[in-house]
Amino acid sequence: MSFLPDIEGRQVMALAAKEFRDRMRNRWVLAVALVFAVFSLVISYFGAAAQGQLGPRSIEFVIASLVSLVIYLIPLIALLLGFDAIVGERERGSLDLLLALPITRLELLLGKYLGLAAALTLSTLAGFALVAGLLWRQFGWAGLYQYLGFMLSSVLLGLAFLSLALLLSVLARERSKASGLAIALWFGFVLVFDLLILGLLVASGGEWGGQALAYVLLLNPTDVFRILNVFSLDQVRSLYGLASIVPPALANPWLMGGAMLAWIAAPLALASWRFKP
Repeated sequence: MSFLPDIEGRQVMALAAKEFRDRMRNRWVLAVALVFAVFSLVISYFGAAAQGQLGPRSIEFVIASLVSLVIYLIPLIALLLGFDAIVGERERGSLDLLLALPITRLELLLGKYLGLAAALTLSTLAGFALVAGLLWRQFGWAGLYQYLGFMLSSVLLGLAFLSLALLLSVLARERSKASGLAIALWFGFVLVFDLLILGLLVASGGEWGGQALAYVLLLNPTDVFRILNVFSLDQVRSLYGLASIVPPALANPWLMGGAMLAWIAAPLALASWRFKP
């Protein structure tokens, strides 16, 4: 007896290809790539203007400047991309038609996710590729692997919020409710979560929780992304001032990478369980 779900790979890939083609056809990938390219180039080139310098100061400071851009934009884009993946089909009346085909609900969910993930990944990498070229021209290959790691972690952050978006799309019965939940989720993770932790620290004079409070950051994928990039670079770590707050154990990139993968897998698993008939 097998405990693994019976998944037909060809069905999943066919659904993913259709979803990806739809995003390419409506120019979604191009639009997002242009947004990332413009913002990342402006931030990279003018980020050191306050110090009287134009152009990238260093690869580390470019990453430090782009971390905030990624945290604000990528989760929002991923949520807006995937919030209506299932509930939108339900409202249009096409969900029953899709499920009448020889595919399972899990195959439909995975196909939707993979197609949207491919579109999001392509747009993210294409948007940041111009900055990679700028850094390579100025600094050569030395240290460029750090920027490539930043790009990879940005993709993982987007995939985590895309998983959350599909979970919301499965849970919601109306598209309007799904969109409202997506915006609320963005506010909660990107803005409110860190403010609450900061408020607790200030209210307790820094005595509440100690370093154990830092592990609460694992409950927020944006904080996992921030730690993953901050602790990989010495200059960035000192710039953000997290060295005295986050314990060295969390500086392990494999641990943070595993936490990010968990944020991708867990919402998808919950969505699959909730999507059962």
